[in-house]
Amino acid sequence: MLFSAPWSRSEKLLLALLCLLTLFFCLVTPPFQAPDENQHYMKALAVRQGDVLTQQRGPAIGTTLPRAALDIHRIDFPTDVPATVRVFDADQLRRSAAADAGRTGTDFADFPNVASYAPTLYVPGAVGLAAAKGLGLSSLGTFYVGRLVNALTGLALLIAALQLLPFGRNALLVTALLPTFAYQTGSLSPDAVINGLGFVGLALALRIGFMGSAPARSVGLLLTGPLLALCKGVYLPLMAAGLRWPTRRDPRQWLILGAMALGSIAFLGWMHYSGGSQALYHIQSRKTGETMMTAPLRDQLAMILASPVNYVHILVTSVIERAPVYALQIVGRFGWNAILLPLLAYPLAALMLAAGVSTGSGARFGLGQRIWWLAVALGVALLIETAMYLTGTPLGADYIQGTQGRYFLPVLPLVLIALSPARAVIGAHRLLIWTAIPLSLIAASSAFDSFWVHGFITSDGMPPHGSIARALLLPSPRW
Repeated sequence: MLFSAPWSRSEKLLLALLCLLTLFFCLVTPPFQAPDENQHYMKALAVRQGDVLTQQRGPAIGTTLPRAALDIHRIDFPTDVPATVRVFDADQLRRSAAADAGRTGTDFADFPNVASYAPTLYVPGAVGLAAAKGLGLSSLGTFYVGRLVNALTGLALLIAALQLLPFGRNALLVTALLPTFAYQTGSLSPDAVINGLGFVGLALALRIGFMGSAPARSVGLLLTGPLLALCKGVYLPLMAAGLRWPTRRDPRQWLILGAMALGSIAFLGWMHYSGGSQALYHIQSRKTGETMMTAPLRDQLAMILASPVNYVHILVTSVIERAPVYALQIVGRFGWNAILLPLLAYPLAALMLAAGVSTGSGARFGLGQRIWWLAVALGVALLIETAMYLTGTPLGADYIQGTQGRYFLPVLPLVLIALSPARAVIGAHRLLIWTAIPLSLIAASSAFDSFWVHGFITSDGMPPHGSIARALLLPSPRW
């Protein structure tokens, strides 16, 4: 087997492209135009001021924060807007940056969707917010510095994972080159940390499982397990990819299982410390369009246990129904899932992923190992769907609500590795470059045009179009 091959020139080029695209989105995406970024911003502000736990005031769940910081969302860049064309301009940024003096005092901030998230997710953003505040920047300037530090953390974790991965580096790299990854990493979303730690956990588990343990690797794995579980517990089983199949008597497997056990303890410990309370919130049903309340986890779990066969039917039908949506979101759908890329970008992304697989893993594996990896990936995907049914769906619904394609990004590299041949197909590296570069340019130009030039409408679903050519070649706001 060939492990830890030196970086090729094409891999260095693609990593540089990804870093530039991520920083581009960090600057060009208007405030709060990544999904739930307004709530993530408030949670990061709470962590910055040392509020680990939230409070409940009537139906509101959150904490007290500076009014000047809150008003850049509530007044300057609101997300709850009418379904009319919206375009941003530089004057909005200047006015917001100059408005702090008239916004004194504090106010209670409500962020129920992320209230129960562990504070470790928000440490990078909180550090950026604190540093910018120390420099005396405006609330808007502080927001952008928080974004930047969060993005740099996500990129650092990605680079660490690429360095640690013993084989299949391009499988991880092409996943990160999907516009959704760069877009989310270039925001204040904890996706930067979640995806990064998911990749690091996978890379460390594979390195130990297939190359052997060493003190530094072992410590890294035992630290990553709890941190990954505190991100989102559903990703912890990704580390099982490091287990060899068929299973051998090997102390390395116990190290991997031990890291996963520590992760489970950390997750349960946080739930106990935070009170284990689930923050219920209103959602718009994707089936009826009505505003409904998410279900209490205990009651929804009782529904599953009462009729497991019925839940399996719900799971299968929901995944089949939503699979096209997941595919679009995994590649790139900007704003609050409102802006589609030109439709030609999506087969281009599929071609890029195929090229990434065709470059080969650089190592030989049996069919049993590949099936094991696919089973791990499938198990994590089912956990994601089940978690959303338990915590993000109305009680007893016959569908699953709230799952987004980006949730599957940490799983995708493992699937691609399982499908990769040992050796590269002729021309695969060249095809990877010639698909990744135009896809990144299309994504960057689509975001800039939709946010700052032509404008967009915040709406879900497929926008209507009057021309097939326009739908293929232009972002959805221009259809």
